[in-house]
Amino acid sequence: MAVIQEAWIGGVSTRRVDELAQAMGLSGISKSTVSKLCRDIDERVNAFLDRPLEGDWPYLWLDATYLKQREGGRIVSVAAIIAVAANTEGKREIVGLHIGPSEAEVFWSDFLKKLKARGLKGVKLVISDAHEGLKAAIARVMGATWQRCRVHWMRNALAYVPKAQNSMAAAALRQAFLQPDAEAAHQAFRHIAEQMRDRWPKLASFMDSSEHDVLAYMGFPAQHRTKLHSTNTLERLNKEVKRRADVVGIFPGEASIIRLIGAVLLEQNDEWQTQNPYMQVEAMAELTPASESQPAITSPPKAA
Repeated sequence: MAVIQEAWIGGVSTRRVDELAQAMGLSGISKSTVSKLCRDIDERVNAFLDRPLEGDWPYLWLDATYLKQREGGRIVSVAAIIAVAANTEGKREIVGLHIGPSEAEVFWSDFLKKLKARGLKGVKLVISDAHEGLKAAIARVMGATWQRCRVHWMRNALAYVPKAQNSMAAAALRQAFLQPDAEAAHQAFRHIAEQMRDRWPKLASFMDSSEHDVLAYMGFPAQHRTKLHSTNTLERLNKEVKRRADVVGIFPGEASIIRLIGAVLLEQNDEWQTQNPYMQVEAMAELTPASESQPAITSPPKAA
């Protein structure tokens, strides 16, 4: 039965799983029986998704994958929000999964509060796309800085430029991201915005309103920046989630989404724990003031 469960998690359809069972001499296993056999995955998945989080987690990435679900006789699109965090030892872990409407601020606040209740602390930067309501939720619940995903930001910016000029505009915009520090990056960014203003005023206005959000990562250790400016750390994970979700097509409910996607995340998280640190550990010291990172010095007790 363990083989059947692993096959289902691996993205094999219930019909194909039934064929596998028959090949193993377990004939007559129906789709409903296969699903029941897989339900004991819930215990492992729930233990993983509800586990306590220990230590400090300076960086948190959030990204949404959209899935189809039956709800009240209709087929609706729901967001599966995946949270990945990196701790002060440089290790990354999948720390949460939440299902719901990604644009509602209350949805984001609820998710972030649950992460905090499980022990997520020390968050200094949250990296995500520009979801409505998320920025306010991050400030209120986490008290952290928000980094707008640079990849998505670039797509949004180029939407204000004719396609024929996209390459030229992109090359100009990237100059701000090539600077060595935050001050130089902001200066270059504003200079580029002024250059664009007469020709593409809407692009310049977009740059004015998003400058601090897209350059937030420049205020963090240089050794970490390549992994902080976008949600690319979740790209491969989201592709695997979509691949396995596409086998199902339309999920019967939220519980079935959590069962399958949660199992995929558990599997990936186990793999990450066998790998080298994701972030450079030495640079983590730059995130902690010396007064916090060093024990207080006390005077020795006086002799009696």
